Amino acid sequence: MSDEILFQKRGKAGFVILNRPKALNAINHAMVLAMAEQLSRWAEDPEIAHIVVTGAGDKAFCAGGDIRSIYDARMSGQTDGLSAFFRDEYMLNAQIKAYPKPYVALVNGIVMGGGVGVSVHGSYRIGTEKTLFAMPETGIGFFPDVGGTFFLPRMPRNSGVYCALSSGRLKQGDALATGVLTHAVSEESLADLEQDLETADDIGAVLAPYLMTPEKGPVCESLDVIDEIFSAASVEDILSRLDASQSEFAGKAAAAIRQKSPTSVLVAFEQMKRGRKLSFNECMKLEYRIVSRILQGTEFYEGIRAVLVDKDQAPKWSPAQFGQVDSAELASYFEEPADGDLPLS
Repeated sequence: MSDEILFQKRGKAGFVILNRPKALNAINHAMVLAMAEQLSRWAEDPEIAHIVVTGAGDKAFCAGGDIRSIYDARMSGQTDGLSAFFRDEYMLNAQIKAYPKPYVALVNGIVMGGGVGVSVHGSYRIGTEKTLFAMPETGIGFFPDVGGTFFLPRMPRNSGVYCALSSGRLKQGDALATGVLTHAVSEESLADLEQDLETADDIGAVLAPYLMTPEKGPVCESLDVIDEIFSAASVEDILSRLDASQSEFAGKAAAAIRQKSPTSVLVAFEQMKRGRKLSFNECMKLEYRIVSRILQGTEFYEGIRAVLVDKDQAPKWSPAQFGQVDSAELASYFEEPADGDLPLS
């Protein structure tokens, strides 16, 4: 294994360090597989009381999954096996959700996409003032995966639906208030906190002296507006309500949603509706269905081209309007893929 992910036994803690700081610790397939194997090993190790996950550097915990490799494979003519990374990533997300020992994510900096998947399902999500959370997938023709089907619709007052459709960003205060984080600390205390976690018997007691109360964020300030608007029964209704609102927040949200892939926004909205009623493992199965279908299309690759390859920030979505997305086409994203459902009980 390369040094892109590091595992260290320090006292009673098993430390996982995502170690690609130049790539904002984006998680790739090899890192996913290595982490899953190590977590399985530590689950059986009586010397390991809890897991601590960190990101190298001070810019990002983990800014997402290494999706550029998927794009490159597809552009080189590969059509088979593209879903393998996502299958294994989703299995890791489920493993973390069901982990038998306390799982502590120390979130300093950017946490998006795949980084959310290896933090938000753990028992402790401790974020600093540099925390910046988002699920930006609809802006690249994708959908808010890595367990977003489960946790986003369970965020208070439809704030998760807002995040899913608009790629809305949450800083420390908003992330704590909406449950993305469980605790807030200052960046300058992280080194001491890590050291204390090495010998911790009671994680809550160790955390107590480090806790801080962050400033209230713009999402918290707008929760009444968010709840009223994003409780609508369709994306069309949401946009109508945003347009009718007099708030600056609503105007920005409407503009953001209209920049995204119409197909992705409609898939994400349906995903949120279904996810409210599903168990975690059922949500992960649904995500594997969606991603298997997305990988056969063009929106995802066009999104990556515009944002990560050519960087012109001008994706040409097809269809380009919400009203042009065919209902039968939309339904196909939720059907069992040819290679079968994700093997979760």
